[in-house]
Amino acid sequence: MRDLKDRCRLALVQAEPVMFDKDACLRKALELIREAAGADLIVFPELFIPGYPIGMNFGFSMGKRTEPGRTDWKRYYDASLLADGPELKALAQAAQEVKAYISIGFSERDASTGTLYNSNAILSPQGEISIHRKLKPTGSERMVWGDANRDYFPVMETPWGPMGNLICWESYMPLARVALYQKGITIYISPNTNDNPEWQATIQHIAIEGKCFFINSDMIVHRGSYPADLANPEDLRDLPADPDALLCRGGSCVIDPYGHYVTEPVWDKETIIYADLDMQLAVSCRMEHDAVGHYSRPDVLELLVHE
Repeated sequence: MRDLKDRCRLALVQAEPVMFDKDACLRKALELIREAAGADLIVFPELFIPGYPIGMNFGFSMGKRTEPGRTDWKRYYDASLLADGPELKALAQAAQEVKAYISIGFSERDASTGTLYNSNAILSPQGEISIHRKLKPTGSERMVWGDANRDYFPVMETPWGPMGNLICWESYMPLARVALYQKGITIYISPNTNDNPEWQATIQHIAIEGKCFFINSDMIVHRGSYPADLANPEDLRDLPADPDALLCRGGSCVIDPYGHYVTEPVWDKETIIYADLDMQLAVSCRMEHDAVGHYSRPDVLELLVHE
């Protein structure tokens, strides 16, 4: 492992997207980036643009679809971003202006097909853009987003070592984690909507296993965040009626390579969590355990990645 810069100043954004509104989401993201200026790395949650539609099924049921559901899906489709569209270009420009790396989740609209992907972009202060598509959408997410067909395990070289991300339940895929470990990541970004207590145990384990900093980036979503004029309002019938009810409570935090909290989980509010990461830990802690180095047996076990 090459020499790493000692410190990384992190700004972890726990915020609520403006559901189905890519322009408003972009404006909010740019405002938060300006607020976090001075940080080396600014991280946003999963599908921050145009929001994670918790509880919606877009009129899908086994063997059936509905026209109002199709209308709402098309609305979400129209609010999704092209990888080379103006929204990501604006975010890339913001990264250059504040001289920070930015990670942000978005719904990606494929330019050549009608498929959406649950994607995450990492943007560098030099204008580079690295996009990762979620390998396997979870549960009924499969009715909205497709399986990744490229951009499986990209990493970006940074002064603090290689940085990559897995989206939400991708982190429950052991081989996907190893694919990142094999690339030497020191910062593991997890944009997600996992506000359950079991997830906290998972992320501590991964930080220890990978000997990396785990950036747990979750969001806030209220019932009242959804547009009032959905074509299929019945889609939300199983959600609480109270507009102030929280559908996703956050829980964003940072874990060090020993599995300890650098910052404790923050619940039930929008905030920017700041932390200074001691990047020398990502090297020194590998003395006793290096999952793809001295604590591996490549003569017995081997991972083959089809990239």
